[in-house]
Amino acid sequence: MNPLQIIVHDNRRVLITTQIADSYGTEEKLVQQNFSNNKGRYKEGKHFFLLHGPELKIFKDHFENLGLVKKNTSSLYLWTEKGAWLHAKSLNTDEAWDAYEKLVDEYYKVIEQSNQQDPIELALQTSLKNYQEIKSIKGDVEYLKDHMRIDGAQEYALNSQGKAKVFEVLGGYDSSAYNAVARKAFGELWRDFKRHFQLPRYSELPKTKFDDAVYFISKWRPSTSLEIEIESYNKQSQLKLVK
Repeated sequence: MNPLQIIVHDNRRVLITTQIADSYGTEEKLVQQNFSNNKGRYKEGKHFFLLHGPELKIFKDHFENLGLVKKNTSSLYLWTEKGAWLHAKSLNTDEAWDAYEKLVDEYYKVIEQSNQQDPIELALQTSLKNYQEIKSIKGDVEYLKDHMRIDGAQEYALNSQGKAKVFEVLGGYDSSAYNAVARKAFGELWRDFKRHFQLPRYSELPKTKFDDAVYFISKWRPSTSLEIEIESYNKQSQLKLVK
């Protein structure tokens, strides 16, 4: 089984239909058909999450999900471990069952083990993973506050600001540079961000660093080679308009 892109929704690891099909060695259409034929067995929130409208837009725009979903997708199913089990049961092939066991052991189980920990301890482990004596810190409420990760609203704000900054340097959503190198620009921005703040993911930024993060994004510029590439694409577009 190829390494799966990790998707987290509602603090649970989930998979999209394409990932389920690839893991089980079948076609996406067959997975969808099996779901339609057995829809009464599936319960939303237990076996799957269904995203559409603003919730789906936020999911698509999140940097870590870029390229995962097609732009014209109007609804998206996210499958939990129990949903993956029902799909394996519908297919009922040795390959599907073997793949399901691997998903449980190597993908879904990771987040389950984390969820079993005390919430305060989990936050400390994320924010203070370089400190060895976590238990001795639990009683220090002020210390905990200083090292808590940014919340969902702050994460969304950084993501939106990052998106706006990339739009700015590319010359807008409709620019030739955006169509050609948007993914590269987004990748470079967040790679520079994580390197600057020494983070594995920008969502793990400490709350105390939020203002610094906003300032960093406002000052960010693409690398010289990428900036030249952006100028080249936009100049080509301007020349075509002049002609």
